[in-house]
Amino acid sequence: MRRRHFVLGIGSTLLARPGVASAQQVRKMPLVGYLWHAASAEEEEPYYTAIVDGFAKLGYVDGRNIQLEHRFPDEKTERFRSMAAELVALSPDVLMGGAITSSYLKDATSTIPIIFMFVPDPIGLKLVQSFARPGGNVTGFVNFGRDLIGKRLQALKEIVPGMTRAALLVNPDQAAARIYVDETSAMARELNLSIQVFEVRKTEALGSAFDAMQKAQMQALITASGGSLFQWKAIIAKLALDYRLPYCAFSKETFDAGALGSYGADQVQMCIDSVAYADKILKGAKAGELPVQQPTKLQLFINRKVAKALGLTIPPTLLATADELVD
Repeated sequence: MRRRHFVLGIGSTLLARPGVASAQQVRKMPLVGYLWHAASAEEEEPYYTAIVDGFAKLGYVDGRNIQLEHRFPDEKTERFRSMAAELVALSPDVLMGGAITSSYLKDATSTIPIIFMFVPDPIGLKLVQSFARPGGNVTGFVNFGRDLIGKRLQALKEIVPGMTRAALLVNPDQAAARIYVDETSAMARELNLSIQVFEVRKTEALGSAFDAMQKAQMQALITASGGSLFQWKAIIAKLALDYRLPYCAFSKETFDAGALGSYGADQVQMCIDSVAYADKILKGAKAGELPVQQPTKLQLFINRKVAKALGLTIPPTLLATADELVD
């Protein structure tokens, strides 16, 4: 009788706690939330596919053994905030985002693990305490550094005879804009170059910015990376060619839009690596103990067709070291 009462007691307790028995029998499907910056998956290519395929290659099938929630704010500040809050409200196991969105995710939660990518200065943006020991709930991947911007400027100096003045195009509404201005200006001084900053907040202002570059007699162009500058990549490349302004982009994707050249991190690989970090966190690792990773694979691309249209000759040293040449 006592044993029977004991068994009944356990059963009564379980029945009184809905979901306990089912939770023990069915393992919760992991949920990963990604906050993008553009308006759609198509506008985020090839990075969107790299993230989805990255999970698939690790055995995660969306809807079967993982749930992937994507949000697309369309570069609107209020939507960045509201969609970050939406994702946090879902209680995901991991949150992911790029340079523009990571700060919004961090503002929305101090407990859910966050993985960033394409961030130029995570310490300056107060995302992490250090690269080796990020601390808190955030870690990720960096796509920028003074040495990297130095090599980008150096490549332009070698291509453009007598170059002394270069334009830096930024969107001042993006949190990382000041970092690009400060680091680029510092590196330019070391190369005896003068950098002039041109600010653009909206697509329709790009033409006026190039008019101003022409009046200021700029000899070359570089841009900050990510966000709207990525969205405008084709327009910027076309305007640079129309205004006969040699343009060195920041990634293969921005180079493919029609730039003269590009020097920067392999950002598709960065997406794949970020998925590997998400996998580690889903398996028990803590974000604050995973070191922030700097780019290990840097790529140089040169478009000889654009160079010819601009009347420029690519030095043999650059041709020999380029990862890809386009004719």
